[in-house]
Amino acid sequence: MTTPAALALHLAGLHARCFPPPEAWGADSLRKLIATPGCVVSHDETGLVLLRIAADEAEILTLGVVPEARRQGRGGALLRQAAAGALAAGAARLFIEVAAGNGPAIALYRGCGFVEVGRRRRYYPDGDDALVMVLSLSAGC
Repeated sequence: MTTPAALALHLAGLHARCFPPPEAWGADSLRKLIATPGCVVSHDETGLVLLRIAADEAEILTLGVVPEARRQGRGGALLRQAAAGALAAGAARLFIEVAAGNGPAIALYRGCGFVEVGRRRRYYPDGDDALVMVLSLSAGC
């Protein structure tokens, strides 16, 4: 059985492959996050998704695919897996924040049925806005 510390170390390595520094999350942050009630982790060798469920809402905290597996449907598969897990846990809506300049991610989310419900101006360190998007889980992904 994998310990939380070992899982966090593995996820940190995977996250670093998906996101360039300084966006990559460290093992200590991930260990604390996965110990939080309502946190759900799904991963394989090509990517990961972490979400948090509270009451009837879920939020994707991070979703990433390693560069060599991109454009092969892995992001969509991870997104569908997250949506199904959130629905099974009792969530009715799934939220995500995404950089307004991240066209490929926005296309992925819109293709799954997410709609923009808000914008956080200059949210990211580079000054980019964050789009707040939501998916009604009853509609599927």
